[in-house]
Amino acid sequence: MKTLQKLAAAKKKQYYLLYAVAIGFGAIVITQSYLIVSIVNDVFLRNANVEHVIVLLIVLLGVLLIRAMLSYWSNYLGSSIAADVKGDIRNRLLKTYANETLLASNQGQSGAKVSVMLDTVDELDSFFSKYVPQRIVTTIAPVMILVAIFSQHLYSGLILLITAPFIPIFMAIIGHMTQRKSEEKLESMKAFSGRFLDTLQGLETLKVYGKSTQYKELIRQSSMRFRDTTMEILKVAFTSSLMLEFISMLSIGLVALELGLRLVVFQQIDFFTAFFILLLVPEFYNLLKELGSAFHAGRSSTGAAEKIEEEFQKEEKRAEWGDYSLADSNCSISLRNIHFKYCSEGFEVKGVNVTFPKEGQIAIVGKSGSGKTTLLNIIAGLLQPTEGAVFVNNRPLPAYKENEWFGRISYVTQHPYFFAGTIAENITMGKETTTESLYKAAEKAGIVEFIQSLPNRFQTVIGEGGRGLSGGEKQRLALARTFIKQPAIVLFDEPTSGLDLATERVLHASIEQLAKQALVITVAHRLQTIKRADQIYFIDDGALIGEGSHAQLMTQSPRYQQMFFAAIGGEENE
Repeated sequence: MKTLQKLAAAKKKQYYLLYAVAIGFGAIVITQSYLIVSIVNDVFLRNANVEHVIVLLIVLLGVLLIRAMLSYWSNYLGSSIAADVKGDIRNRLLKTYANETLLASNQGQSGAKVSVMLDTVDELDSFFSKYVPQRIVTTIAPVMILVAIFSQHLYSGLILLITAPFIPIFMAIIGHMTQRKSEEKLESMKAFSGRFLDTLQGLETLKVYGKSTQYKELIRQSSMRFRDTTMEILKVAFTSSLMLEFISMLSIGLVALELGLRLVVFQQIDFFTAFFILLLVPEFYNLLKELGSAFHAGRSSTGAAEKIEEEFQKEEKRAEWGDYSLADSNCSISLRNIHFKYCSEGFEVKGVNVTFPKEGQIAIVGKSGSGKTTLLNIIAGLLQPTEGAVFVNNRPLPAYKENEWFGRISYVTQHPYFFAGTIAENITMGKETTTESLYKAAEKAGIVEFIQSLPNRFQTVIGEGGRGLSGGEKQRLALARTFIKQPAIVLFDEPTSGLDLATERVLHASIEQLAKQALVITVAHRLQTIKRADQIYFIDDGALIGEGSHAQLMTQSPRYQQMFFAAIGGEENE
């Protein structure tokens, strides 16, 4: 709860206003009780007529209106703090997810992350909108009431001091139970959201393989678990309310009994004082009782806060980008003792040391699963090596400004993503460009004829994920993005996959032209791509085992030679 308290206190304007409201509320409660006692005492004991107390009645009405306004302002300020804090947390979560490495972003479920941003953050609302205002009011107003009671009668004040601690003790017990149940509820909600979204995204596959009924049952079970944990929290809430009512009513009864005995039997106290105290005592316990209810709601937010804190800890572990600028248009890149593991056991990139030229065509080759794409992701800055570093212009890559680095590179993956929008929007990706440049980029990528055949040409709308496009068309549109951007470093992951031979020849010509002014690093298996490379790096089982031109590797590396002849056989069979 300390972290949540700090977040609330950071909203200083609303926080200090809540203290002002609390002081005003305590004064109004005491004033209200005094006015009621004065009116009753004058009318029933002194036989005063209504005209005599009309002024007191008007003042009492004004006090009641002020009390209502103070209650409204307390709720309003609490809701304002809740809205501001939730907005800040969502912005930070969004930044955390946006800055995740490729490996981290692919872990877990998309639905679970959406659930954290929406549902889990919403769980914090009750802490700021209910608990914080009530805690401030209960910190100040009951103390003011207690001082007023002690000023009138010592023994009544002592009874309040003795019985009042039972409420916070009970709150602590119930609070621990609430937090545990809240954490269970959030886990159930996260699992349900993640599974539901995954099922929707893979519905077509589930239908084809006849698994839709099985996953329907899994969703039903997740939904039932979420329902059960929610009902458990409600059961704790109802039990908490019942016990708080019992403790407060018993305490009020003790004070009333003591006042009644002293007023009627022993006649040690007058009616005005007894009635004044009797009106203040329920207000005192009601404030403590409301704090108990608010504490229950606030405690349920603690579990949500811990889940959110786990997400922020991932951000703290992530390497931050620095502030250096990339002054040169071209960049020298070197990999120094690069190690990388996806998990504690399994595949590993082992001690790769490479220095790339500033321009030209580079090919990274090797059999499937040898670590080629992993190495490309490390060069791009999408994965952080577990040991070693990528150096750009003799500085570690994270030392540079993130936006400047990603502004210098272009990365064409095996499965490029496309957004719902026009073809032109998906090629330019927000970059301002001319129609002529757009046309030339599409032409270099070998996609211009296809675009011209469409009814709306470059303004043709495609679906999310590139629905309506073939795999080869998606690949060529991704290449057009590269030609529009004109980066200093181009990373290709199997750029010719899905292309026919004629389009492949056009692509190779464009890459050769691009390599004259940029560094082109290609993960390749096609023979034409390999042969055209100025320098080839041969990767096997995560280790660099050969480098040089194609001719050099054919004479120096039997394993490269074996891989090359196997590739010839594969292409002949296509």
